[in-house]
Amino acid sequence: MALVKSVRGYTPQFGANCFLADNAVVVGEVIMGDSCTVWFNAVVRGDVHSITIGNNTNIQDGAIIHCTYQKAKTVIGSNVSIAHNAIVHGCTVEDNVLIGMGAIIMDHAVIGTGSVIAAGAIILPNTIVEPGSIYAGVPAKRVKDVGEDMKAVISRTALNYPMYAEWYK
Repeated sequence: MALVKSVRGYTPQFGANCFLADNAVVVGEVIMGDSCTVWFNAVVRGDVHSITIGNNTNIQDGAIIHCTYQKAKTVIGSNVSIAHNAIVHGCTVEDNVLIGMGAIIMDHAVIGTGSVIAAGAIILPNTIVEPGSIYAGVPAKRVKDVGEDMKAVISRTALNYPMYAEWYK
């Protein structure tokens, strides 16, 4: 059973049909929309600031979602896929975004709608990722626009995770 814990008087809130893997951790000031999934060893830690997550967002194995005390909350939109071992910290991730495996998004960055952050990329603090862009590298830079093929991948990934969650229920 996942660890869901109140911290500083805040208890995580979940929309309908969310799935939390057995060893997922969700604590504190977290509001999660409908049909979200939080996978094995993932941590959503709203102990020092708020974390708001839209609908149909998946937080994959080993990912960490956190904030900075009194300075940087985390806001994640709908239909977002946060891949294995990614770190999303004190930033805004708009709708229909794919964050690749091991990517790091730092404080006050804004990831625009329909964007892709490549595996292993590091988005530095205060970076604004233009909607529909692919960013890669360390530090991450704009590589190109998201094409129709990647739009399909973003959509398919977001839609598949609620299906995978059904296998565990």
